[in-house]
Amino acid sequence: MTVIIIEDELPSSRRLERMLSDFNYDIVTTLVSVKSAIKWLKTHPHPDILFLDIQLSDGLCFEIFKAVDVKSAIVFTTAFSEYSIKAFDYNSISYLLKPIQKTQLQKAIEKANRFYKNEKELSILKKAIENHRLSVFKNKFAVKVGKRIKLVSVDGIECFFSLDNATYLRTNTFNYIVDSSLTMLDGELNPSLFFQTSRKFIVNINAIKDIISLPNSRLRLILQSYTEFEVIVSRDRVKAFKEWIDN
Repeated sequence: MTVIIIEDELPSSRRLERMLSDFNYDIVTTLVSVKSAIKWLKTHPHPDILFLDIQLSDGLCFEIFKAVDVKSAIVFTTAFSEYSIKAFDYNSISYLLKPIQKTQLQKAIEKANRFYKNEKELSILKKAIENHRLSVFKNKFAVKVGKRIKLVSVDGIECFFSLDNATYLRTNTFNYIVDSSLTMLDGELNPSLFFQTSRKFIVNINAIKDIISLPNSRLRLILQSYTEFEVIVSRDRVKAFKEWIDN
């Protein structure tokens, strides 16, 4: 069975390639953008299955369907949150939630083989996404390191913080400047992973090493490596924070 992967995140693409190889699928090519996918699909036979990331570097994948009559079975891959995934529950739409697991991959392939693309359901899904009833969360940041640009996965970010009118992200070793305010980031990050504790900090739940109660009903967080300033959960956010860590 022939397969094409359209995915702009190299780690995700390679992970999917490895799993598909274990199933003995023939990976014809991997593509990284709407533009490259349209060009390739217009000039080559279509594969049996198309693994297609919803949000590519140059736009939503639905632009591909406007330009090409795709003949392949489709499996969408997505970083949408668990609570938003209900929009994909149509008979003819198969999806994989990142990070992709092998058991889910096998089920998605079986479903893709049973059903064909339904234009009406794809139209409904596209409309739901474009109307922002679903949120596409950022999963990486491009940061400058000297003259180079480095991609930092959100999984490796302990926190974001503001200092001297600039916003930084913190990995376990370095601080990097990002071109967003904390307010903007709060709407772009997966709320199951990140929480804005105050006007100064957004923290990753997986980076919290300890939680200490303070006077005035506040909390202090101890992170894995960040120690430059105290990370405080302000009093008005303590209740929401406790609910967040309990979920």
